[in-house]
Amino acid sequence: MDGYDEKRHYDDEPEPGSFVKAFDAFPKSKPQYVQRTSGGGKWTVVMYVVSLVLLWSELGRWWRGEETHTFAVEKGIGHSMQINLDIVVKMRCKDLHVNVQDAAGDRIFASSRLQEDATSWGQWVDAKGVHRLGRDSHGRAVTGAGWHDEGFGEEHVHDIVAIGRKKARWGKTPRLWGAEADSCRIYGSLDLNKVQGDFHITARGHGYAEAGQHLDHGAFNFSHVISELSFGPYYPSLVNPLDRTINLAESHFYKFQYFMSVVPTVYSVQGGHSAERAIFTNQYAVTEQSKEVNERWVPGLFFKYDIEPILLHVEERRDSVLTFAIKVINVLSGVLVACHWGFTMSEWVREVVGRRRRKQSEGVIGAKGDYDE
Repeated sequence: MDGYDEKRHYDDEPEPGSFVKAFDAFPKSKPQYVQRTSGGGKWTVVMYVVSLVLLWSELGRWWRGEETHTFAVEKGIGHSMQINLDIVVKMRCKDLHVNVQDAAGDRIFASSRLQEDATSWGQWVDAKGVHRLGRDSHGRAVTGAGWHDEGFGEEHVHDIVAIGRKKARWGKTPRLWGAEADSCRIYGSLDLNKVQGDFHITARGHGYAEAGQHLDHGAFNFSHVISELSFGPYYPSLVNPLDRTINLAESHFYKFQYFMSVVPTVYSVQGGHSAERAIFTNQYAVTEQSKEVNERWVPGLFFKYDIEPILLHVEERRDSVLTFAIKVINVLSGVLVACHWGFTMSEWVREVVGRRRRKQSEGVIGAKGDYDE
């Protein structure tokens, strides 16, 4: 007989792991009790699509990292600062004088420390990307609205640090190839006192009594192209506000004034202060005030700079792989729970609507109630 053998039941040994199975928080259903529906399949597809979109978004956010901007009082004491410039002025080199006057009372004859090459104006004004200050390469006013590049025109801090490690070299002056040398290219680096100062380019015999023979006013033309103007170590790949800027003089006596507020800046990748993971440079904001002047004034280019007593630290941070994995698990778990609730609610709505339809069909001649689920 197939009766119940009580003795055999007591003699059986417990299955291995049965004690651990008692703590199973994830009970399983037998396959014969599981029913697959078209509604469940649709919600599963939605769950996969949403999971992939959120996973891709989270991966992109992790790869870009997070940038933190911190302002602090500059603790270090710096006595000197480097200025880098590459300017083309539409006058002959022998007719120009370059000087620096700072708040400490020092005057530097910059012409003796910079390189001056004769060049042709047409080789520079037709260059691609040249723009006026406050306008883009198409002449449209730059209002600051909408998306714009951050940090010297680079999108990410690690890109800025990477290109900052490249070797700095000044570009060669284009050959004239028979063209007339009607302009002067002034370029190089200067070590100045780290105080407020005025860097200016004026005509020979104007501005300083000992500047040489008086230059005829008809030779004045301070139209210029600024290819580079930066403070601190020279990083050719980093874009500054005045880079690739052109300004044309509307008369012989024209005074161009640029007022710059310089902020010491450190760009670093997470946990890095070495030369390979951080660069020390300066950013600056600039405003222009240029106008035509009379003969009592000194025409020319005047770059007035002031050093702010603050330090801007821009650091890029990125979560560890473990933290990223935990975030991904949280996102996928949230999608799974949300889709489960969505499926449950949709099935409940479907059941309620079905009941109402069946009730409305009852009592109608020739109608049959559908009681089979």
